[in-house]
Amino acid sequence: MTQGKPSGAETIKAQSLGLRGPLDAELSAAAAKGGLSEASYTLLKFHGTYEQFDRDTATARKQAGEDKDWSFMVRVRAPAGRLTAAQWLALDDLAGDHADGTLRLTSRQGVQFHGILRENLRASVAAINATLLTTLAACGDVVRNVITSPAPRRDAVQARLEAEARRLSDALLPKSRAHHEIFLGAEAATAPEEEPLYGPTYLPRKFKIALIHPDDNTADVLANDLGFVMHPEGWIVTIGGGMGMTHNKPATFPRLADAVALIGPDEVLEVAEAVVRLSRDHGDRSDRKHARLKYVLAERGVEWARARLSEDLGRPLRAAPPLPRLSVPDHLGWHAQGDGRWWLGLHIPSGRIAGRLRAALREAVERFGVNPIATPGQDLLLSDVAGADRGALEAVLRANAVPLPAAFTPIARAMMACVALPTCGQSLAEGERVRQPVLEQVERELESLGLLGERISLRLTGCPNGCARPYQGDIGVVGRAPGLYTLFVGGDFAGTRLSFAVADKVPMEAIGATLAPLLAHWAAWRVPGEGFGDFCTRQGPDSCRALAGATLAA
Repeated sequence: MTQGKPSGAETIKAQSLGLRGPLDAELSAAAAKGGLSEASYTLLKFHGTYEQFDRDTATARKQAGEDKDWSFMVRVRAPAGRLTAAQWLALDDLAGDHADGTLRLTSRQGVQFHGILRENLRASVAAINATLLTTLAACGDVVRNVITSPAPRRDAVQARLEAEARRLSDALLPKSRAHHEIFLGAEAATAPEEEPLYGPTYLPRKFKIALIHPDDNTADVLANDLGFVMHPEGWIVTIGGGMGMTHNKPATFPRLADAVALIGPDEVLEVAEAVVRLSRDHGDRSDRKHARLKYVLAERGVEWARARLSEDLGRPLRAAPPLPRLSVPDHLGWHAQGDGRWWLGLHIPSGRIAGRLRAALREAVERFGVNPIATPGQDLLLSDVAGADRGALEAVLRANAVPLPAAFTPIARAMMACVALPTCGQSLAEGERVRQPVLEQVERELESLGLLGERISLRLTGCPNGCARPYQGDIGVVGRAPGLYTLFVGGDFAGTRLSFAVADKVPMEAIGATLAPLLAHWAAWRVPGEGFGDFCTRQGPDSCRALAGATLAA
């Protein structure tokens, strides 16, 4: 791959002295006003935080001669989504002390805080570190939070998935001590540390890893740069997934990972490091929209990737067998863990924990000592519940008007939505704030057809970067412009197929009506057990676009 001049971000990384740059000085500036420099904005991501401003108020403040309403989003790295009761309570304290009073569960099993002011940023990061969690590498051009099945089953399969997720997370952290110096008061190093895996400019772009058993693809393994699928002989290695794209730029596209190799049961970390080096050495550092590992696989192929990895490891890798059938179980409601205790899965719309829900969860953790687990679907599992406490725990939730999973339709339980406006700088349209009206539109159409009990995945994002993985679901709703969305169909509930666009620039209030003919056709002509995405794929893009009654923008 011929590469051009390194992008601006590459220059910033190269000159950062191991992710330090001007961060310490800019964060220490007394009564600082305005946003941070481009260098600090770029480097802060590696430390787990984005500088943001309130886009709702930006225009009015500018007209009034005032600066933007700046704040920070801080993301917690929680391998496999596992949190202890003590950690949850500390994070809950932080939400009230320094953030906007909410916690937000991410689509990568992490926790985000919004609304943290610059003067509270260091204290917030330090408070997270004190819980034995970290924000380091929760964002940035590095390996991000490693995800897997959230189910706290006490069996060998789940124990191995969780252990490997933790091991990868620890081993693949950057070696730079910049984070500890800037945020935790560590003594400054005399020279930047070497990064034996990442190198001085780290990776060309973000890098995501998931590990799954075929019976539980909650983590959407094929959406990741690197995946490990359990196999009787070890692991199937999948490489080259990623959801981001840009509207009207066909050179950018979502992609599902390829099955590249079959490895032994104890080779996960060694192979993961080799794939990181593959991304480091071959990713496009001139164009950040073309920098993900998925483009390397798309352009060079599986055989090339396996050959390069074999050279790196010094031994030939076996070709991968066909992927097994993947499925996504329902983790919500009560489930036996296998050790005499239970977990209760709660649906958390858009992952947002606030108000009475937040209070109820705090009481549940304090009274019953439950250990929360964030899921890749933005929900929360309360694990390690004693059988005798089940009724009392439900009573706490009901007393705080927290609906139990049975109160939600199947499509609501599976729906995901990104934050989008007013804080995300990438958003073209609303995400989380229109989740409920979009859901209600589709629910009304399903109810009119007698299909409200069907399991359908509906995923909504405010831009095409795809944080809620909209291109894998039965229905994807992707922000196009203020109030307008592109509609995708044809993915599947198990996350094994990409969807295709059927209508563009659809007004938010017309989403349900645009999908209605497709849903009606599905109700009339599906074969027994055929999911909505499966049906749309069988019909084909042209037929589905004709049914949607809309044309795609050129």
